[in-house]
Amino acid sequence: MTIEAVSSPGTDYFFLDDLLTEEERDVRDRVRSFCDKDLIPIINDYWEREEFPFELLPKIGALNIAGTTIEGYGCPKMSATAAGLVSRELARGDGGLTTFFAVHSGVAMTSIATLGSEEQKERWLPPMARMEKIGAFGLTEPQHGSDAGLLETMARREGDEYVIDGEKRWIGNASFADVTVIWAREENDKLAAFLVEKGTPGLEATVMTGKASQRTVLNTDLKLDGVRVPAENRLANSRGFGDAVQVLTPTRHNVAWEAVGHAVAAYELALTYAKERVQFGKPIASFQLIQGKLARMLADITAMQTLCFRLSQLRAEGRMTIAMASLAKMHNAKRAYQVVADARDILGGNGILLEYHVARHLADMQAVYTYDGTDTVLALIVGRDITGHQTFS
Repeated sequence: MTIEAVSSPGTDYFFLDDLLTEEERDVRDRVRSFCDKDLIPIINDYWEREEFPFELLPKIGALNIAGTTIEGYGCPKMSATAAGLVSRELARGDGGLTTFFAVHSGVAMTSIATLGSEEQKERWLPPMARMEKIGAFGLTEPQHGSDAGLLETMARREGDEYVIDGEKRWIGNASFADVTVIWAREENDKLAAFLVEKGTPGLEATVMTGKASQRTVLNTDLKLDGVRVPAENRLANSRGFGDAVQVLTPTRHNVAWEAVGHAVAAYELALTYAKERVQFGKPIASFQLIQGKLARMLADITAMQTLCFRLSQLRAEGRMTIAMASLAKMHNAKRAYQVVADARDILGGNGILLEYHVARHLADMQAVYTYDGTDTVLALIVGRDITGHQTFS
C-alpha cells in the first residue's frame, strides 16, 4: 500500500519519532493518511447524526491493523508502540471510531487470542483481522461498571450447552457484531467468557441514543434471555475475573495513547487557528496569553507522549503492570482533557462549531476520562500499589 509521507505539525517537540522503527513509522503513516483523507472529511456528519460510518470498514480492513500485537491467524503482530500509535492516530481522527476499533481489535480479538482454544482462534481471528467479521465485548452491566467483578449475568451448563441470562450495558458494536464475548458467572461462582454469535435466539441489542460523547460508536443495552450457546463456545482458558483483567490491562495502555491523539488534534487545530485568526489588527498567535496557553498545551502533550513511549517499552518487555497502565491512563486522560478544553477556548465562539472539529474532540474526551477505569478508581489502583493498602474490594 503506497501512501504519502505525512507529519504532525510541531507536536513531536522532543523528537520521540526518532525512536520508531521503520515498521512503526509505516503503521503510523498508514493510519494517519487514512484519517486525513477518508475519516476527518466525513466524520462530523456521522457524529451529528449519531451514526456509525460503515462505509469506512473496508478501508480500515485494508490498513492491516486489526489484531495489532497478536501473532499469527492473519494478525499483523506489530509492536506495543505501533499498537499505541494506531490508537493515537485514530483518535486524532475520531474518538468513536477509535472505540469501535478498540472493542473489535482490542478486547474482543484479544479475548479470543489470549483465552480461546486453538479451534476458536482459527475460526474467528483470521476473518476478524480482515474486518470481515466484527467483534464486541460484554462485561459491563447496568449495575456494575467499576465493580465489574461482581457482575450478575449467569451461565449454567445444560448438557452440551450453556444457558446465559442477564443484562449488559455500554456494549460497543454489539448491535451489528458477528460475535460478542459475554462474561458471565458460572455455577461455581467463577467468571467465564462465552462467544455469543449474531442471531442467537434470546439475544437482544438496543442501541443507546442521546449520547453527548463518542456519538459515532454504537453502544448498546444487551439482554440475554435464555441464550443458548454450544459448550465449545466457552472460551477455553477463561477461569475467573483475573482473566478479564488480563485482557483489559493492555487496553488501558492503548487508551493512554488515545488520549494523546485527542490532545494532538486539538493542539494542531488551535495552533493553526491562532496563526490565522486576526483580532485587533494582528494574529491572535502574537498575544502573550495565547502563546502561554499553547506552550503549556505542548508541554502536556510532550509529557503524555514520553510516558506512552516508555509504557510501550515496558509492555513489550512483559513488565507493564495494571498499576502502571492505570497511572498512564489516569494521567493522560486528565491532561488531554485540559489540552482540548484550552483549544476550545483559543477558538472562542468558533470552538463550539463542529466544522472546527475541536468541539467533537472535547465532547469525546468526556468518555475517555471515564471508560476503561474512572479517574478515581485508577487512582485507587495506583494508591494500592504504592501503599499496600486496599481501599475497595
